[in-house]
Formats: sequence, structure tokens, C-alpha cells
Amino acid sequence: MKLYFILRFMKNFFVSVIIAAYLLLGGVALLSLNACGKRDNPDLPPGNTHTSSWVQVWLTKGDKSVLFTRQGDLRITSTSNVGGPVVVVDTSDRFQEIEGYGAALTGSSAYLIHRALDVTQRQILLRQLFDAQQGIGLSYLRLTMGASDFSLSDYTYNDLPAGETDPNLQKFTLSRDTEDVIPVLKDIVALDPEIKLMGSPWSPPAWMKTHGSLKGGQLKPEFFSVYARYFVRYIQHMQKNGIRIDAITPQNEPLYSTAAYPCMQMQSMDQKIFIRDHLGPAFEEADIKTKIIIYDHNWDHPEYALTILNDPAAAKYIAGSAFHGYAGDVSAMGIVYNAHPAKGLYFTEISGGDWAVNFSDNLLWYMKNILIGTARNGSKVALFWNLALDQNHGPKNNGCQDCRGVLTISNGGGSIIRNEEYYALAHFSKFVRPGAIRVYSNPDQMLVNMDFVAFQNTDGSKVLVAANYNDSSKNFTICQSKKTFSYSLPPKSVVTFVWN
Repeated sequence: MKLYFILRFMKNFFVSVIIAAYLLLGGVALLSLNACGKRDNPDLPPGNTHTSSWVQVWLTKGDKSVLFTRQGDLRITSTSNVGGPVVVVDTSDRFQEIEGYGAALTGSSAYLIHRALDVTQRQILLRQLFDAQQGIGLSYLRLTMGASDFSLSDYTYNDLPAGETDPNLQKFTLSRDTEDVIPVLKDIVALDPEIKLMGSPWSPPAWMKTHGSLKGGQLKPEFFSVYARYFVRYIQHMQKNGIRIDAITPQNEPLYSTAAYPCMQMQSMDQKIFIRDHLGPAFEEADIKTKIIIYDHNWDHPEYALTILNDPAAAKYIAGSAFHGYAGDVSAMGIVYNAHPAKGLYFTEISGGDWAVNFSDNLLWYMKNILIGTARNGSKVALFWNLALDQNHGPKNNGCQDCRGVLTISNGGGSIIRNEEYYALAHFSKFVRPGAIRVYSNPDQMLVNMDFVAFQNTDGSKVLVAANYNDSSKNFTICQSKKTFSYSLPPKSVVTFVWN
């Protein structure tokens, strides 16, 4: 008996040393153990297996032979002995809460959904987009506050003849949005009353700006308080239409002010002053709970967000920072998160287009950068640009000439094409529901050129999305607590696993 206890002690000691080494190596599973779930259950009995549940498997292949299609369910077993590379999922190690996945309902998108489709087509499409059971469950939309590069014309909510001003906002109106945007939003809210909406202006009214034009220029300091009340009016008037705005950003792409469509320069110091001294207090006075999200531009200038967040008087009004993906690297979001972990991160814009037409390349780039990449760098949201454009990349308003929407809706025929952006989104939006928490996931060091990210929903279900960038299939085993299942992911493909 003494020898038995000595041997048992030595065994436990060396296993503890190995586990410690495993943790120090950043959670990379050690093949020599041929074991799983060490983070959750280090005392599983060897060789004990039994069926406990099943895993849903949804696959998209880069060659388009399978497009977001449910495969045969996988059997979950409980075992401590597994062969091959392991991906460890630990639901006790938790990160950011997810608010949603979606796109922008631009004026152009709303026009196509509202006018290019008949009532029946529109109802079917919206259910396919926003119902998580019957469709892909988009749960977050970005709205343009007034015109953007994808609207039918230039406008704001307080346009006046040259030389006139309206500091009391007596002529504020959402009339242009009532043509397409608000009717479509009402249909969407009827399907999902909890959908989150973010409003972003491309320009204030021209009379508030330094050179009296919607294109370029800056916000005049004497109108900072007026513009703050403009945001309050927008939120209140949308609420009167049954539409709740969850968040706003003060300015879309504030470092780009030379476009031929509505735009404005707003440097970080100006945005800080605007929020700290005007917008934040205006929201407080009006009892507005809408989140204020700063920056809303590319990954290449994280210092913009840091400049504002480093001011405690401004930061107290700010819920987080928003980023676009047209320049820089997704890791910039992690830099801001590390500096201000109490503030949220939001990825709010990326567009596909005819400059990149390879389905596989686009699908996998989106995974690495926009969906898996932003999530692993702390983002609560991932949004694409236009929800829908037509066969001619429009309607356009002096902006991108060859952008691609999540959908292509034929303007005239009403046919609908689901683009790679749709399939990329679906792998997250249908299964990673608002309120989900990103949880620890880490692959074996042998699983090179692959990405993984895991979540746990409020109902306890787990989701793992995996992307294989290799030219060959990759075999691996998922280990979470006492549950294991194995899969072979085809080359250039994406898979989502869902289990309880």
C-alpha cells in the first residue's frame, strides 16, 4: 500500500508539473498527454467514454460547394484520452460580452429592401436575415444619421438655405428617413424588438460647419452645444417611431474629410471637447441612455481613441471605441482594450467589392480579421457596410463605385444574391447571440494556419468557430470540460460548432 501511495503521489506531482508548464506556455495543448479538458477537469478517469450529447455542425467551403449548410451532427463523448491535435475550450475563463453581428442599413440598402421587393419578398427576406430560428439572426444594425456615400442624395435632419441658421432646431425633421429607412426599421423591429441600432453621422447640417457645405470642413465651436442637442433630437424622434437607438458615434471617419460625399474632419481634441463639455452633459440633461462610442475610423490610428479615453472627464460619458478595417491591423483594437479594459470595443465597418472577387479569399480574410480577429481582440460587435446594394453597386452618392453589399438585390427584378459577406456573418450571427460571452479557446501548436474562437450563450450553449486557411484538411478534437468531439475541417473552409 505504501508503494501504491508513493507511486500515486509521484504521478500526481508530475501531472501537476506538466499542467503548470501547459499554462505557462499560454494554454497550448501538449500532445504528449493525449488528454483534453485540463483547464476544466484535470481528474478525468482514463479511458472512460459514454455518449452525452450531440454537436451541430455548420460548414462553408471556400470552393462554394457547401454554403452555410448544416452537416451531420457529431457525437459528444467523455474521455481523457484523445489522439491528435486538441483545441481546449474553457468556459470559466471569460472575456467580453457580445452585443451583436450585422451590417449597415444605409439609405441605399433601405431603398432596395423597401422598393425593389414586393411585400411578400420583403417579409421573407427580413425573416431570413433577422430571425435566428428561420434565418441567420442578424442582431445589430448601423444607421447613417442623414446621408452617406450610399443614399439617394445629400441631406441632414436640419437643412436650410445658405445663410440661415436654426440654433433652436425648430426645423429638425426625420422626413427623409420616413421614405425608406424608418419603414424598413419598423418591419425589422417587429421581428426582433431587441435588435441593437447604432447611429453615425457623415456630416452635421451645413450651417453648423466652417465652410457651409456638407462636404469637408469642421464643426464650428459655437455650434457644439447645438449639435449635441441635434443628437438628442434624433434619438427622441426615432423613439417616437418605435425605434430605440442603442449607441451613436459623433462622426463617421473623422480623419477623412476630402470626399465628394458628406464628410467632416473632427480631430481627437475636438471630439473630446464635444463629448466632455456638450454631448455627454446633453444626454444627462435629457436622460438619454444611448451609448457614446468614439472614433469610428480605421485601425491605423488607435491613438485617436486613447487621447479621448485618457481624459477622465470625457471618458465617464464614453462606452467604447469603434473601428473600421480599411487600414492598419486588427491588433490595434487590443492596444486600446489593454489601455482601457473597462471600455467596450466595436468593429463598425468593412466593405467587399469588385477589387476582390475570389470567394474563398474573401471568406477567409473576413474570418481572420473581421470576425474571429475582432472577437479575439475584444470587440463586442462586428458589422459590415451596406446590408444590400444593387447589381450596379448602388444606388451611389459620389462614393465607392464598386462596393459589394452583404446582399445584391436586383433593382428592377427583385432577385437576391447572397454574397460571401452573408455567409461569413451567418457563421456568427445565427449562433452567437446578444449577451454571449467570449470564452477561452486555444489550439494545439500543431494546428498552424488556423483560427478558433469560442463563446457561451446566456442559455448555456457553447459555440466554436474554426477557420482553416490551409490547402489540406485538418483534423482536431475539441475538449470542453468532460466533453470531446472530433472533426476534419476541409481546406479553405469555415465551420461553426454548437453544443450544450
